[in-house]
Amino acid sequence: MNGYRLRTEKKKEQILKTTFDLIFTYELDKLSIADIAKKANVSPVTIYNYFGSRDELIRMTFMHYMDKSLEKYEDILGRTIPFQQKMDLILCDRTEMANQLNVNLIRATAGDPAIREYLEQFYQNKSLPFFEKLINQGKKEGYIDPGLSMEAALLYIRLFKEALARPGFMQQANPSMLQDLNRLFYYGLIGRSPESHA
Repeated sequence: MNGYRLRTEKKKEQILKTTFDLIFTYELDKLSIADIAKKANVSPVTIYNYFGSRDELIRMTFMHYMDKSLEKYEDILGRTIPFQQKMDLILCDRTEMANQLNVNLIRATAGDPAIREYLEQFYQNKSLPFFEKLINQGKKEGYIDPGLSMEAALLYIRLFKEALARPGFMQQANPSMLQDLNRLFYYGLIGRSPESHA
């Protein structure tokens, strides 16, 4: 990557991160390109050149957040630590994510056809391969029943995904319920609480 492209990518990353941070301090419908530009130390024209519109910037911010989160989980999965520690780190991060994730951002993107298509592609191409690796590691270390078929485990994951994708579900979601669902999801995969491994 040449110097110009590298600077461009860094600037885009800075704008996306700034947008994500500002979503927690502004009501989303009052957050303007001018606010984002000022905080990111770029001109509004730069933002329009990179993202085209405020709506597209919000959409790209959501997608960027999802991609970065999965990268973090892939990193955790690749560490040479016990499986239970990996699960704890992922669950802890997802709990923090549920606390952080602004309900306004969820509401703004939930009905967006481009986001729905992105999430389906994300699920097929990124989430499923990640969960297959996680399940295989869990089986290898004895945390997930080795007799559990991959088909059943992936169906379990799909049921969770479809429940979360139901129209109106994310608009009514609150961080506490999302945390509870995370615990049900991960400890349901393990089949028992971590205390029973002690």
